[in-house]
Amino acid sequence: MNKSVFVPGHVTGFFNIENHEISLKNGSCGAGFLLSRGVKTTISPSDKLSIDVNQGDEIVIEEVLKILEIDDTFKITQDIQLPIGAGFGTSAASAFSLTLAINEFLNLGYSQELCGQIAHMAEINLGAGLGDVIAQTGKGIVLRTKPGAPGIGEIESFRKDVFIAYKTFGTIKTSDIISDPHHREVLSQVGLKYLELFEKETTLENFLSFSNSFSIETELMSDEVRNLVDYFNSSEDILGSSMAMLGNTVFAFAYDEDAFKDLDIEDLHICELNNIGIVYD
Repeated sequence: MNKSVFVPGHVTGFFNIENHEISLKNGSCGAGFLLSRGVKTTISPSDKLSIDVNQGDEIVIEEVLKILEIDDTFKITQDIQLPIGAGFGTSAASAFSLTLAINEFLNLGYSQELCGQIAHMAEINLGAGLGDVIAQTGKGIVLRTKPGAPGIGEIESFRKDVFIAYKTFGTIKTSDIISDPHHREVLSQVGLKYLELFEKETTLENFLSFSNSFSIETELMSDEVRNLVDYFNSSEDILGSSMAMLGNTVFAFAYDEDAFKDLDIEDLHICELNNIGIVYD
C-alpha cells in the first residue's frame, strides 16, 4: 500500500544563526511562515529502489537514505510544488516528508520528532538550511525561539487567514551564504535585533515590517527584488512585502486574493498561509 506525506514549504523573514558542534543543536532562531504548497513524498511497493522527482536532483533523498541505512526496496516519488533554491525550504520539506513517508511505509515506529531530527541532520550535512525542519512542524506564522532539530529547538505558531503571493527571480545557494563568515556575522547581529523585537509583540504587521527591514539591512536584496518589494509596499491593499531568506524571491501578504490579481505582475503565484501543517495520506 502506498504511503504519502505532505510537508509545507517554509519561508523565513528574518533569522540569526546559532552555531553548535552537535548537529541536532545547530540551527537558527527567527520567524517565517508556512505555505499551502510544499513537497509531497509517496512511497510505493517495488522490487528495486527507484526515485522519481519532478524537479531538481536526488541529493537530499540520497542523504536521508544514507542516514537511515535502509536496505529495503521501494519507489520514491516526490512532487516538489515550489521553486528549488529560492527560499521556500524545499530541501527540508523533501527530507522531512521522505523520512515520514518511509517511516509509515516500513512501519518503523519512529516518532514525528525523531523523523524531524533525521531530516534536520540531512539539512545540516548538506549545508542546505538551518531552521526549516523544526518550523515545518508548526502552523501559520512560526517563531523559532530555540535553535535545533525538533525535540531540541522550540517554536511558537500563530494562525492567520491571509493570502500570499510570491515571485522568484532565480536561486541563491544557501550554503554559500551561511558558510561565509561576514554574512554569518551580519545576519546574526541584525537577525537577533529583530527577533528580540518580534518576541515582545508577535503581530503580523511586525513580522512583515521586521522582515523588510532585515532584508534591507543585510544588503541581500538584488535590484529586481527591491523594486518588486517597493511596488508591493506602495499598494494600500497589500499588508507587506519582503525577500525570502535565503532566495532571490519576493513574497507579499494580503487579506484579499484580488489585491494581488489587480496588480500588473507577470509570473506571480498566489497561495494561502498554511494553518494545517503536515498531512498524512
